[in-house]
Amino acid sequence: MGAGTEPDGSSRSDEEWERFLRESVAGAADAPKEPSARARDVAKRLRAQPDRGPEGWRSYTPARPKRRTGWYVVGLLASLVLLVVALAPGRVVDLFAGDDADSPAEAGQPAEAGQRPTMDEPFRGSPAASWASGAAGITVPEARAVGWMSAAEVERALARSRDFLVASGLDRGVLRGERPEKAIALINPKQKDIQDFLATAFRTPSEKNDPLLLFSRFQPSRTRLVGDVVKTRGRLTYREGERGALQVTADVTFVYPVTRAAAGGDDEIVRTIVRRELVLSWDDPDKVITEPGTFSIVSNKYDMTNGGCGAPTGYLTPPFGTDRRADEAGTEVDPYDRSTPVGRGASDECARATRS
Repeated sequence: MGAGTEPDGSSRSDEEWERFLRESVAGAADAPKEPSARARDVAKRLRAQPDRGPEGWRSYTPARPKRRTGWYVVGLLASLVLLVVALAPGRVVDLFAGDDADSPAEAGQPAEAGQRPTMDEPFRGSPAASWASGAAGITVPEARAVGWMSAAEVERALARSRDFLVASGLDRGVLRGERPEKAIALINPKQKDIQDFLATAFRTPSEKNDPLLLFSRFQPSRTRLVGDVVKTRGRLTYREGERGALQVTADVTFVYPVTRAAAGGDDEIVRTIVRRELVLSWDDPDKVITEPGTFSIVSNKYDMTNGGCGAPTGYLTPPFGTDRRADEAGTEVDPYDRSTPVGRGASDECARATRS
């Protein structure tokens, strides 16, 4: 084979051989160079990483959140809640329980000297200051059909049950000692024991026949109400009773600010607090002798503080001055604690309120 002959038998010109030899000595401009050790190491690491593809034009890869950041936030919120509870527990109870919180006593202590009630602010320094006024403080549940009554009939019965509480514990005439005719008209006239009670209670009050068992009354010659507002808190509940009757239970606390009837003096204000529990039965006329639109009283009881002690007179008799100091020997009770059952018993009739 000749010197200028290719393997396929073709030949090259002298000029081509000369250029080939010259480039072999000088090296081609685009000939690959041996990479350095550092470059080989970087290339090796790049080949070991997974290929994630090109990043999009408007894409954003968020930073991975630290694992425990959420727990730090929860801890901070819990600390804030504990701080609020410590500073204002009563507010927290009212927030979650609503207006009728049956909690063991709302926040606060007996009124300090600077928080005594005044004629313009008779509820000053009292938990009742934040309560609703009058009938607005008596919660009525949503009506549904029960026993012999449809939902609409239950709704009317609940409204009349509250009407009885208004007529017996909030009516201004009744509070001034008048006979509670509107309230009596709602009681079944065929219920003999209650009718016997009503026949004698206002004429000759006694422990057995005391009008205060059902009605709040003050003797106008001795006591007068301060302002036009009575604070209330309570509720109605209901269920099916005997013979398919609608049985309504009322548990309501009334707070009455009063002062001496006589003009002048030091305008001492006392808050009489009465909590009543009444169980009323709206009976089926086909099964029980009753009058339409009336209920029978199944049971009734009450607790009272700052309402007087001694023999029944048919009136609440708040203690003023030296009489009030004499009553301080009684058992201490918190009249705002609605978590306890109603009815402390005869031995605690003269209980002393830790606050009013």
